[in-house]
Amino acid sequence: MIRVAFTMIDGSKWKGGWNYLLNLFQILSLHQKDRITPVLFLGEKCVAEDVTPFQAIPGIELVRTSLLDENRRIRSLMQALLFGRDVPLRKLFNVHRIDAVFEAAQFFGWRLGLPAIAWITDFQHLALPDMFSVRARWKRDIGFRAQVLGRRIIMLSSEHARRACETNYPKTCGYTRTVHFSVPSGPGVTIIEARKIADGYGLPEHFFYMPNQFWRHKNHIRVLEALAILRQRKAPMMVVASGKESDSRDPGYSLRLQTLVKKLGVGNDFSSLGLIPYPHVAALMRASVALLNPSLFEGWSTPVEEARTLGIPMVLSDLDVHKEQMEDKASYFDRYSSKSLANMLKRFQPMNDVQREQYADEAKCDAKQRVRHFSEEFTSLVECCVHNFKL
Repeated sequence: MIRVAFTMIDGSKWKGGWNYLLNLFQILSLHQKDRITPVLFLGEKCVAEDVTPFQAIPGIELVRTSLLDENRRIRSLMQALLFGRDVPLRKLFNVHRIDAVFEAAQFFGWRLGLPAIAWITDFQHLALPDMFSVRARWKRDIGFRAQVLGRRIIMLSSEHARRACETNYPKTCGYTRTVHFSVPSGPGVTIIEARKIADGYGLPEHFFYMPNQFWRHKNHIRVLEALAILRQRKAPMMVVASGKESDSRDPGYSLRLQTLVKKLGVGNDFSSLGLIPYPHVAALMRASVALLNPSLFEGWSTPVEEARTLGIPMVLSDLDVHKEQMEDKASYFDRYSSKSLANMLKRFQPMNDVQREQYADEAKCDAKQRVRHFSEEFTSLVECCVHNFKL
């Protein structure tokens, strides 16, 4: 049994990372409880909303400590960079008999004395540098280089990300591993139940659903332009969006979108629901014509993976990682062309309810295999990391 230290990811700042951690723990508890014990370290001031779902997972240990409170984060990082490790935190790992450490957006030092796996989600700051300030780009890059120099095993969620990693950080060659994450299908909802939830939001019978945070690289502007084209063609379509309506890197983005909606005259074609309960996201996927992800960049898309598990048809931007994730089981359009998206939405053929149910049943069986494979890949990586560290 290997005891692996994880640190809590703030759900208000990075919901995708928080969901990833919760999903990983649930899968390890289900499939790898005899091989891995996750030990989750969290600050004493961590909010209950973030913590409660983890407390319900069997076999997970939670450790509260002021060493991981937000006001100490910079100090911990400086100790890790300058002296090789945060000594008090390292002692705490010893107390809890930690065998390996999982780093997510955090660096514990080049003299940590424990095998460490660094999970890097993507390299967006290199692919879309204009989406970041100079300071933010340097911050990300320095963090990645510290993990490279610290001889971490670098875990990526896609082959696309692995290639980018080895190209931009050549010293990672031989130290990268791809672990495609997946999500369990869960109990799900019927079409009728999903439709009731959609009705509660006042949504029409046919709509495309875009459950992305309101970040600039998610490409909402292209969607609005496509809807304007369709309205001009007398073939209006409805797109429903949900997600946190703020972007810390571009605080004015949401307001610009609202202004553009009015300017293009697509107020009846685009609906933003803001942040909605997670079960409602799955229900709206189920009720929609298809999931829409027009993103300019992804690491390994969580909404796409969730829709895949539910058997939801998809319209995706032509990212290499989208094609790696879905292959020929999605429809793709040019992410830089609003006309390409408009054409795709117009010719998209919705499934009937019988087809949808059949597709959902097939997806559920496929999801079980992918989840088991994910748990095995992750566990084998941890075991390999610990074994090699001891050699």
